[in-house]
Amino acid sequence: MDAQGRGRADNIDPADQWVLNPSTGEYELRLTPSAPQSSVPGPRRPTSSRAGTDAPRETAGREVPAQLPGQRRRRGEPEPPAGRRSRRPVKKKSTAKKALLWTGGSMAFILVAVSAAGYLYVKHLNDNITSVSDDGASTGGFSKDKAINLLVIGTDKRTGSGNEGYGDAGSVGHADTTILLHISKDRSNATALSIPRDLIVDVPDCQTTQEDGTQKVIPGSESVRFNTSLGQDGRTPSCTVRTVTELTGIQADNFMVADFNAVKTLTDAVGGVEVCLAKDIDDSDSHLKLSKGTHNISGETALAFVRTRHSVGFGGDLSRIQLQQQFLSALMRKLSSNSTLTSPTKLLKLAEVGTKALTVDSKLDSIGKLKDLGLELGKLNPKNLTFTTIPVIDNPAEKVKATVVLNDTKAPPVFQAIKDDVSFTDVKKKQAKASKDAAAARLEGSKSAASEVRVRILNGGAADGSAQKALNWLQNDEGVLKSENAGNADAKLSKTTLEYAPDQAAQARELASIMGLSGSALKPGKSVTNSQGLPAMTLTLGKDFQGAGVPLTTPTKAPDVDSKTTADKVTCAK
Repeated sequence: MDAQGRGRADNIDPADQWVLNPSTGEYELRLTPSAPQSSVPGPRRPTSSRAGTDAPRETAGREVPAQLPGQRRRRGEPEPPAGRRSRRPVKKKSTAKKALLWTGGSMAFILVAVSAAGYLYVKHLNDNITSVSDDGASTGGFSKDKAINLLVIGTDKRTGSGNEGYGDAGSVGHADTTILLHISKDRSNATALSIPRDLIVDVPDCQTTQEDGTQKVIPGSESVRFNTSLGQDGRTPSCTVRTVTELTGIQADNFMVADFNAVKTLTDAVGGVEVCLAKDIDDSDSHLKLSKGTHNISGETALAFVRTRHSVGFGGDLSRIQLQQQFLSALMRKLSSNSTLTSPTKLLKLAEVGTKALTVDSKLDSIGKLKDLGLELGKLNPKNLTFTTIPVIDNPAEKVKATVVLNDTKAPPVFQAIKDDVSFTDVKKKQAKASKDAAAARLEGSKSAASEVRVRILNGGAADGSAQKALNWLQNDEGVLKSENAGNADAKLSKTTLEYAPDQAAQARELASIMGLSGSALKPGKSVTNSQGLPAMTLTLGKDFQGAGVPLTTPTKAPDVDSKTTADKVTCAK
């Protein structure tokens, strides 16, 4: 394509290149050719004077193309030769089926938009993506068959025009807004856990890849604000990931970073989002001026909304978090609405804007990977997406309250519930009822005496020394004398398991009762031979093993939290 041709193509709105094919009822990408093309695709065939053939006809000195497949014959043209069937008209798909084609990806806005795009446009979107190294801080990327933990980081860095009045002047881009998004393994629910920027934490030593490609280990800091985990001393997003892991015990699979411009451009792309205020707000600091009631906001107003804190609640960061959660809930609803998903123009605009607005980790550096992630997110129902905040209390070391510290009583159960994939909303799990019943049935029936339980204990991912500690506890405290330490297992397990033969079911039920094992931890199978040559069960301690005497039954109900809301509800900020 010459320079002039490229200039014309660059001025074309990508959305205008999508046309509706009336034969299929689907939108197709039509790229503008770089040079004039023949009206008939494919090689030209030799002419023939025989009537009724597919060869071109000579008419008044000009060549007329043969009838194309699917075209109607004009009056006076000959009938098709005998024995040749006319092409049947293609039936149009129903409106409902067309809608399903567009709504199948739900909230996966970028991903649904580009999944059907042509190669050239996909390449263009790939070029839009900015990625940075995860420096080994993440798990290495999400998996379709596992729960997903995605860390979303909003920075206060002033980039682009019109952002001079927001954030700290000259900020290097701290972790101003951070949300750990956990999507359940069965995709039936999700939890968005906000992390206050003013939470006092320990930032660990961090291996980073700097902008110039050099490697640098940045020393950690103790008892500092969480937001300094990014930007401060050259810290990269991977340092924030490490800090979250240190704080919660949850390791992110991937991360995304957005700045002020992302809020403005994304809300513009979807035509604004609906938010609600319980009172009039005129905040000179954030430049937000809105009356009581509901409003459709976008652009500068949307950014002012998520930046406001002095005019709501107690005027601190925790009050602003509630506004941000309301905003994200509204954005989720808008992205999953038919008005967005059935509009090719909006979808393509979102694809364009989204790939430019977000910085992702090196494991999400292509449209294909983003599409796969989006399709997993698209399986969520907004009513089962819970927004909540890490439980905190005012910093007792301060006379003038400016920071918060972890609530050591309430926070750990929240972290554990997320690690155990427990929903914070009442949802019906996709696990088949028959499978649940079968697991529960393994615990029902008679039990052997503890002295009759014969078991070999393996360490399959628990802390070093766990097998011996479990053995000592079982023998000395619980009377399971026919037990022995069999060393390390061949493979690491996330969950503790107990394998047993059919004739050992009573022993298995007794040991499960002693250790607090769930029915799903019991694995009917075969027995093994212990050091005395006698048949024994196999207890393999997984990563979930917390110590001798600590029950391993996974809780089925999340702990109570001070505040939570779901993405399907509109709440008015006070």
